[in-house]
Amino acid sequence: MLTSRSLRTCACAVTALVLAGNFFFLSLATAAEKTVVTAAKKPADKSPDNDIAPTKRTAPQSATTDAEITAAIDALIRQGWKDNGITPSPPATDGEWCRRVYLDVLGRIPTVEELTTFVSDKAKPAAKRKALLDKLLDSDQYAEEYARNWTAIWTNVLIGRPPAQRDRRRLVNREGMQQWLRRAFLKNKSYDAMVYELVSATGCSKPGEEGYNGAVNFLIDNLQENATTATAKTARYFLGLQVQCTQCHNHPFNEWKQDQFWGMNAFFRQTKALRTFGGRNQQIDFARLENEDFAGESNKNPKDAEIYYELRDGTTKVAYPTFVDGTEIDHSGYADEVNRRAELAKLIVSSEFLGKALANRMWAHFLGYGFTKPIDDLGPHNPPSHPELLDLLGREFTAHGHDLKQITRWIVLSEPYSLSSKVGPKNKRDDPTLGEKPLFSHFYLRQMRAEELYESLLVATEADKAKGSFEQQEKTKGEWLEQFTIAFGTDEGDETTTFNGTIPQTLMMMNGDLIQNATKDEPGSFLHRVATSNMKAAAKIDVLYLSALARKPTANEVHLANALLTARGGDGVAALQDIWWALLNSNEFILNH
Repeated sequence: MLTSRSLRTCACAVTALVLAGNFFFLSLATAAEKTVVTAAKKPADKSPDNDIAPTKRTAPQSATTDAEITAAIDALIRQGWKDNGITPSPPATDGEWCRRVYLDVLGRIPTVEELTTFVSDKAKPAAKRKALLDKLLDSDQYAEEYARNWTAIWTNVLIGRPPAQRDRRRLVNREGMQQWLRRAFLKNKSYDAMVYELVSATGCSKPGEEGYNGAVNFLIDNLQENATTATAKTARYFLGLQVQCTQCHNHPFNEWKQDQFWGMNAFFRQTKALRTFGGRNQQIDFARLENEDFAGESNKNPKDAEIYYELRDGTTKVAYPTFVDGTEIDHSGYADEVNRRAELAKLIVSSEFLGKALANRMWAHFLGYGFTKPIDDLGPHNPPSHPELLDLLGREFTAHGHDLKQITRWIVLSEPYSLSSKVGPKNKRDDPTLGEKPLFSHFYLRQMRAEELYESLLVATEADKAKGSFEQQEKTKGEWLEQFTIAFGTDEGDETTTFNGTIPQTLMMMNGDLIQNATKDEPGSFLHRVATSNMKAAAKIDVLYLSALARKPTANEVHLANALLTARGGDGVAALQDIWWALLNSNEFILNH
């Protein structure tokens, strides 16, 4: 086991190895400047999968094949390169592509076996990449992992990360949200059905309680102050429209008007969250989301249930439930006559913005940047970098039945996703970090999400083989993830969404329990298995590099490893521990490249 003393003894050699790994990694990022950077009750199965229209998958309305759509993506991206005088980077290696697709689709790096199986496949690159992607998306072998990853992604979008659970005043039940999402992804439920249920949901937030419907957790904690937050989040997440900018006044730079926010807000005025208290301290145990009659803010005529808002000049205006495109529904506030949220859900899933907003979000997930910044702002003041491509993806996603796995195929098998992260002199101008619109002429480096880092550490050290139930896994992971989340305190409750490499987080990586456990040489551990195997020393080092970085060491790294072995006085196990610790703390491990 590594001790503080042993780390200090070999500090120079270990640091050299970390820097060597970072140097190699950064050489991928830039060919011109090789800069070294430091590093209870059983849940009742009552989730409504359900009979509320339109939960059944929409029949595809397009005859365009996946191959044709991917070819169209490539053509539009190449046109952007041509227009800007850009030459793209060469293709990524098999190991690089394999690592990134496991990270992006399953939320973890591949095992050594998975990596070597793919790399050793002698089929043509396009064929074996398609075969691997089909396996990750459609086989029973990976169904649970696919659902786990996308459940984590959308749970964070819809209700935030685990620290929210420390605030007992919150009505959100994280387990309830996760269970609903996980079932949806296991079934590959169509995206329009998911959105419809999230917007129109009623029921109980907690699994195992009567009337459980995990979808209510999206809105249940956003109804304060006349549901202004619910209005803003619904428009942002599902339509890519930031209508909250017009809550207090007309937008100064485009045609978005104040009445559009309040027209959307009127759809939520029948909605109420009812708390149920329990436990020794009588804290909130769960909540129910219900629809009730709304008499209007004047309380005069429920048949004409209005709301009011104030202009900057003090003038009071009236608003009724009106969609952003101007579609107005019946003004009645009687819930048995007009279910306002159900009507809103229908309008959202039939809007062209639904497909475009999802396409933009998925492109950003896989390519690092969306066509707009931020990704949930498709307003006329924020033109996309590739408008024709965004329109194509949104249109075809809708026409193919809002199938999330299908749009994943189009993007992952496209040329821009297959490129190396190495930047050359002919595309170094393609740098969105400088404020330029992305051209996707190389794969943009990005840090793993905190969840990806956690799952990748488990896989790299084979600790994932000792996992418990889904609920137990999520509880353990949630406790670990709490250290990565910082609430910004905005009206929408925004928070950080990545492992951002701050000094406390770096120290946690270097000295935390997860890393310490990963580098233990105890019977049954990954490191012990490698160290006590019959492999030669060079092969053992290869296994460590393949497991952590999806590649074998360079000649310089082999030289440094040998120097470390010498510094350890020939103690091979201790040297392997140092190498393993250095790899898990290297930039190359933490980043998706």
